[in-house]
Amino acid sequence: MAERHDIPIAADVAGVSERARALIRRTVRAALESEGVTLPCEVDVLVTDDAGIRAINRAQRNVDAATDVLSFPALELAAGEKPSADDADPGTGLVPLGDMAISYERVAAQAREYGHSKSRELSYLVAHSVLHLLGYDHLDEGEQKALMRAHEEAIMDKLELKR
Repeated sequence: MAERHDIPIAADVAGVSERARALIRRTVRAALESEGVTLPCEVDVLVTDDAGIRAINRAQRNVDAATDVLSFPALELAAGEKPSADDADPGTGLVPLGDMAISYERVAAQAREYGHSKSRELSYLVAHSVLHLLGYDHLDEGEQKALMRAHEEAIMDKLELKR
C-alpha cells in the first residue's frame, strides 16, 4: 500500500459522522490498493445532498438532475492504467486523482431500495467513483460495465461489505 494518501472530506450536509468519514477513507485506500496503485495520491471528496449534487451536475455536465455520485478525474487514464510518478504534484509529492461528490440522501435511499446498510452503499459509491478516477467506465452495457462491476465487487469483498 502507498505510504500515504490525502483524502480530504468536505460535507455541506449534517449527519456525516466521523465513522462515515473513516469508511470513505478506508474505501478509497482499499480501492487504490486493489487496483495496484502504490504511489501516494490525493482524492477530494464532497458529501452533499440531492440539491447540491444536482447543482454540480448542472454546472459541470449540463445535466439538470440529481444523481448518487459524480467523479471528476484529474488524469486521463485508461481502465487498469496506473498513474506514474510523473503525475505527482511537485509541491506535495501526491498524485492528484480527482474529485468525487456523493449525495448522502441517495446513499440512504439506495440502501433502503437495495436492502443493505448505508455503510455498504456509501462504500460502494466511493469504490465506484475511485474506479472512475482510475479510468474505468460503464458507458456500454457489455464488457466495460462487467469489468467495472467485477472490480467494484472485489473491493467490497476486501472491505467485507457484501450484499
